[in-house]
Amino acid sequence: MISNLDYATLQQLWWIICSIVGALFLFLTFVQGGQTLLWQVAKTDLEKSLVVTSLGRKWEMPFTTLVLFGGALFAAFPKFYATSFGGAYWVWILILFSFIIQAVSYEYRKKPNNFLGSTVYELFLFINGSVGILLIGAAIGTFYTGSNFTLDLYNRVTWDYTLLGINLRGLEAAFSLFNLSLGIFLVFNARILGALYLLSNIDLSSTPDLESRLRKGAWNSFLIALPFLLYVFICILFMKGFNVDDAGVVSQVPSKYLSNLLAMPYFLILLLTGIILVLYGVLSSYFKKSNKGIWFSGLGTILTGFVVLCLPAFNNTAFYPSKLDLQSSLTIFNASSSMFTLTTMTYVALGIPIVLAYVVYVWKLMDSKKLTAEEVTEEESY
Repeated sequence: MISNLDYATLQQLWWIICSIVGALFLFLTFVQGGQTLLWQVAKTDLEKSLVVTSLGRKWEMPFTTLVLFGGALFAAFPKFYATSFGGAYWVWILILFSFIIQAVSYEYRKKPNNFLGSTVYELFLFINGSVGILLIGAAIGTFYTGSNFTLDLYNRVTWDYTLLGINLRGLEAAFSLFNLSLGIFLVFNARILGALYLLSNIDLSSTPDLESRLRKGAWNSFLIALPFLLYVFICILFMKGFNVDDAGVVSQVPSKYLSNLLAMPYFLILLLTGIILVLYGVLSSYFKKSNKGIWFSGLGTILTGFVVLCLPAFNNTAFYPSKLDLQSSLTIFNASSSMFTLTTMTYVALGIPIVLAYVVYVWKLMDSKKLTAEEVTEEESY
């Protein structure tokens, strides 16, 4: 029974729930990845319409999931929300702006009397899929590398990182090689997922050239993503982490995240399984000409993303470390809501499986038939 759960268990449970939502968002970035492929794989107006229409039917999902992720963090871990979303607001403002121009682009790209022209809106889609995902990756990277903030006794946040006299308010996260590598990997992983999704969703019988470009796009994106994945993986294994002792004192410890993986082998199994599934999805698509790769690589992305989000939070680890004052670092225990709030949220969360079932049902109805050139032509004629 939920009422019998202790406070620490509820805190850990809600970090797991938030991590699941975040991992689902990383899978849904196939929309953003497909957007960055538009100019590369679509050479005719018909091919562009096929790609944009296919992605346009799902564009709300990643945005809604990102909002849900932020809302869950706000409710379950308000101290983190206030520190990151408040102190590092330039990062989150730019991410939000990239999703705003995405929504505008899908709405107005083909509107009559469009004075900006479709190319401008296609550029907006590319920015959303590249800059937006890169910044999200850099923000996730700060769970491992830390941020430049301090908290006073009243939990007021001070952000202190200036360049040429300008306080960057979190944008400095992109200056870290680890954060930048994680962001670039997520961009190209999204491109992989985008190509694989388009292969599964579009009837390519009338556009064989588009099919070959999509397979090549997925393969090339994989080759570019691979060195960044290896760099991030090696860094996680050997970088210093932020340990919290029994007295609540934070200190840096060598190979902390490797220790976490060894102490929690189920995370290691999930991580390796996720990476293998991503590889299989790409390889089966390119070499076996399969159109089902999105489900293998998608599940692999979810598993890998879940571990990446959980690893810096469990086993006495500060998930949002301060590089200016280690004792200002946040853990799932000092950053969470009250027991009453978490208990109430847990009762509400019991309805999540119903919502997920509805989403799966609607998704299945939408994708029951592959998108055809005739269907796109008819839609644009109205």
